[in-house]
Amino acid sequence: MKTHQYQATIHWTGNLGQGTSHYKTYNRNHSITAKDKTQPILASADPAFLGDQTRYNPEELLVSSIASCHMLWYLHLCATNNVIVLSYTDQPEGTMEENNNGSGQFTNVTLHPKVTVQNTSMIAKANQLHHDANAMCFIARSCNFPILHNAFAEAPPC
Repeated sequence: MKTHQYQATIHWTGNLGQGTSHYKTYNRNHSITAKDKTQPILASADPAFLGDQTRYNPEELLVSSIASCHMLWYLHLCATNNVIVLSYTDQPEGTMEENNNGSGQFTNVTLHPKVTVQNTSMIAKANQLHHDANAMCFIARSCNFPILHNAFAEAPPC
């Protein structure tokens, strides 16, 4: 069995001079970088948890990771099954429930991929391959909540 290691650097930039002396005296801003990457990801907490709404939050990054992994597997499966994808767009949504003690967990993520394939004869196979992609996706296979699909495939107008 092959193993792969992934590493990143998280750097908190939110010390406003008093550190974490109180819950409201620091901001949640941080950057995420990794070796050989040219741009950092600017991140914060969700605004509901005093974060900066103009930065990505961990919850959005989790939902994006699931959707990205699914798309990459899907495109691979389409290529190996003679389904020619011309465009792919997704607007994934995730639901997180917050517990009384402040902890929380995701209860589901729904992907909404809209795919354009070369011709109508490919639509049925294109739709079926979403199920296969979910079964292969490293991220989805690591989650303990359902990953749902509301996929739509179409062919360009004649």
